[in-house]
Amino acid sequence: MPEEIKPNVSEAPTEDAKLAAENIISGEEKAPSVDMEADYQAAQQFSVSEVNRTGKGAKAAEEATAPQYQIPKATEMKTEAQPTGDRDDYKEMANELGTSQEAVTNVSDELFKQALEKGQHQK
Repeated sequence: MPEEIKPNVSEAPTEDAKLAAENIISGEEKAPSVDMEADYQAAQQFSVSEVNRTGKGAKAAEEATAPQYQIPKATEMKTEAQPTGDRDDYKEMANELGTSQEAVTNVSDELFKQALEKGQHQK
């Protein structure tokens, strides 16, 4: 069902719109009518392209978005630490971590040498 447009000069965003609103109010021009239902039905016709109606559109979209390189699927890997049961391993680690009783505030050359030696790769 067509609806008649009622112009409002104060709400017109441009000078052309104001002039058109004034002409419609004065009767110089006929007010346009809008059929929302017909416009909606027409819009539905344009919402799906001809290519998509045939099924070629889905194939074309798949080809356009296909990855250029094959990516292997991720495989889940579980790592589990094997208990050794050797208490000496734990004691040695605890001794290495707990040797410093106080916080070190001054770094001497000797302390620096020790740190470098501890940082060397063991063969």
